Amino acid sequence: MLTTEKTRLYSTRIDLPQDARVELVGLLNQALADTLDLKTQVKQAHWNVKGMHFIALHEMFDTFAGTLETYVDMLAERVTALGGVARGTARIVAQTSALPEYDLAAEAGRDHLQALADRYGQYAAATRSNIERSTELGDADTADLFTEISRQIDKDLWFIEAHLQA
Repeated sequence: MLTTEKTRLYSTRIDLPQDARVELVGLLNQALADTLDLKTQVKQAHWNVKGMHFIALHEMFDTFAGTLETYVDMLAERVTALGGVARGTARIVAQTSALPEYDLAAEAGRDHLQALADRYGQYAAATRSNIERSTELGDADTADLFTEISRQIDKDLWFIEAHLQA
């Protein structure tokens, strides 16, 4: 077992070099934190949206949160499959998420849509970067996981932006 400040690595028969697994676990744990944060921010929008399009946005945001919850589990399980420790507590997420804090004063649907568009765009860019780095590290499975996430996040971002473009 290897122990560093943020990475405890258990032995596994997955045939990736230990240094690659350490870096992959780091990428995955950062994505886990960002995904958990994005999910809670989407729920914040879901709970607090007001205005003429309330029900459509309320339901859309809830669907997005459900999708993100699925990715949370997939990311955490990939961390542990690689021999790492999933770092997904609320305190860890609050300390490590790369996403900006959500504006608790947001009310109108447009305010929530704008905030989520910004966060989804940032998250999508980080996910594409993770696809590249996972591929460079020789881990097609982790790259595939990030690709699956990227495809859906881009679609959800399209839904958000379509509301803003009208």
